[in-house]
Amino acid sequence: MTALFEPYTLRDVTIPNRVWMPPMCQYSAAPEGPAAGAPTDWHFAHYAARATGGTGLIVVEATAVSPEGRISPYDLGIWTDTQVEAFRRITSFLREQGTVPAVQLAHAGRKASTDRPWKGGGPVGPDAHGWDPVAPSPIAFDDKHPAPAELSVEAIKDIVDQFAAAARRALAAGFDIAEIHGAHGYLINEFLSPHSNHRTDAYGGSHENRTRFALEVVDAVREVWPDDKPLFFRISATDWLDEGGWTPDDTVRFAGELRAHGVDLLDVSTGGNASGVRIPTGPGYQVPFAARVKNETDLAVAAVGLITDAEQAEKILANGEADAVLLGRELLRNPSWARHAARELGGEVHVPDQYHRSV
Repeated sequence: MTALFEPYTLRDVTIPNRVWMPPMCQYSAAPEGPAAGAPTDWHFAHYAARATGGTGLIVVEATAVSPEGRISPYDLGIWTDTQVEAFRRITSFLREQGTVPAVQLAHAGRKASTDRPWKGGGPVGPDAHGWDPVAPSPIAFDDKHPAPAELSVEAIKDIVDQFAAAARRALAAGFDIAEIHGAHGYLINEFLSPHSNHRTDAYGGSHENRTRFALEVVDAVREVWPDDKPLFFRISATDWLDEGGWTPDDTVRFAGELRAHGVDLLDVSTGGNASGVRIPTGPGYQVPFAARVKNETDLAVAAVGLITDAEQAEKILANGEADAVLLGRELLRNPSWARHAARELGGEVHVPDQYHRSV
């Protein structure tokens, strides 16, 4: 048994292997009307293909806790009960294939109300299904984005409640794992980083204050999320700024705090909160950030970032740098990556009866 194809158990949920799919927005939901935010046939086909390809865990893309929390008008959401049934179709099929279904609960903050990437990804207004973004401070992401409205304390509390309500619906929709999106410059990340959080009240300034909102969200979700089901948190381990931003040291400190509040695994990414920064990309370039959290805390971690081949993924796990790997672009290119990697490494992976001729 290779490390990549060993089962992994968190709480009472066992994931059949360590090949996981991270959340990747498809920008393919209806922007308004009764079906707004609900997954479509595209989403079903997209996730079903990776499940039949042997992926052990699939984290459904950023799913907004409110209409204003979407990155784009075309994002998924789980702010109403009517969206639950459409998700249940996906989670049921994933489970039939032996894949554990997870969902990322998100609020886009100041980076909300943008167009689809293939349409340029720029901010959109009410004439294109858009809205006015909100954030911890009235600071625009860049010179192309509008300055967001600063959230009041009452509005912050409302968003915490929205995360809890979304978690309840995610449970009803059949998800076994919930992930809180605290990365990539979206709302929770904006609160964490002094680059984007200039507040002077209880939600800004010190590390304790800047992490307050994130921990309130974690506590609210953990309160409604069953004790036997895991809770993940996705983080940007660094803003990639020389000064004035969130740092790897902050991430290690915060990881221990997340663990104490009931988070079971840290999904470690980087960047997204500061525009114009230079990120030194390359194969596995974000893995060292995950490895540091794993080595310096008792919180489980998953690694991401240009992980593309089986031997590379196996080495990350065998070296103890992470507990699992999340393959993004590679799974977009090859939905059956897990099956091919199992063949290469001598591991075992679920193959649907209909596909046994391919083994």
